[in-house]
Amino acid sequence: MSSATESPLAAYSAYKFFTITGPKPLVAHVQIQRPEKLNAFSEPMWLEFGRIFRQLSEDADVRAVVLSGAGDKAFTAGLDVQSASQDSVLNSDGNDPARKAKKIRAHIEEFQSSIGALEKCEKPVICAMHGISIGLAIDISCCADVRVCASNTRFAVKEVDIGLAADIGTLARLPKVVGSNSWVKDVCLTARDFSAQEALAVGFVSQVHEGKEKAVQAAIDMATFIASKSPVAVQGTKELLNHARDHSTADALRYTQLWNSAALQGADFPAAMMSVLKKQKPTFAKL
Repeated sequence: MSSATESPLAAYSAYKFFTITGPKPLVAHVQIQRPEKLNAFSEPMWLEFGRIFRQLSEDADVRAVVLSGAGDKAFTAGLDVQSASQDSVLNSDGNDPARKAKKIRAHIEEFQSSIGALEKCEKPVICAMHGISIGLAIDISCCADVRVCASNTRFAVKEVDIGLAADIGTLARLPKVVGSNSWVKDVCLTARDFSAQEALAVGFVSQVHEGKEKAVQAAIDMATFIASKSPVAVQGTKELLNHARDHSTADALRYTQLWNSAALQGADFPAAMMSVLKKQKPTFAKL
């Protein structure tokens, strides 16, 4: 499935490094569009990435999102190391260590915020990976709600091999995505490759498909199914699951009380209940 066979979404036409199309009603398909560089991210790309997912979060015409990478070789090869090596923040002279550290910290925070916009997006995001999916690919996919991949996907938490600890989210999120801390430390400390089959076995991905096209189509089918449901219920479910992940059970139950005390007053709950009783497919207003 490629953007050539999908309708471009006009509200997103100005973006340079990504194409955003509408394969199905209420579904957006975001494709990383730098295949000649294995979809590696430069600073302008990750800043644009953040803007896209903030816009999607507010877009009432979108209820579910698919993220994939253009080309046959890679979802993304991670950070564009050549571009990063020329970064003025990292190479600035004339500052003492404290002042230079302040600039670097702000730079990292902006990078984290841009990638984290995917996680904060109120709409469910399904990440469909293929081929080379290393480094920043893990940071990005850990922010997604569901991960699927092609059987040829090659994963790695690659940062140790370029002389740093992963700093955009993998070390914070991957242990919460995967149940085994031993496995997480295995792949993070060694920077070794792991396969689609290994990713499935440990629960990093929930589906493996034969080839990129089938993986992306499966993601679009899932997004379409989710988009047919109550947006109040779907977006509330994402919010409550993410909150529960980061808080105690007691805090999560309390937050759920407050959240649903508002949500249950909406039109979606009685509409969905009546559709079950009448065995009719419900329709829901935009949110």
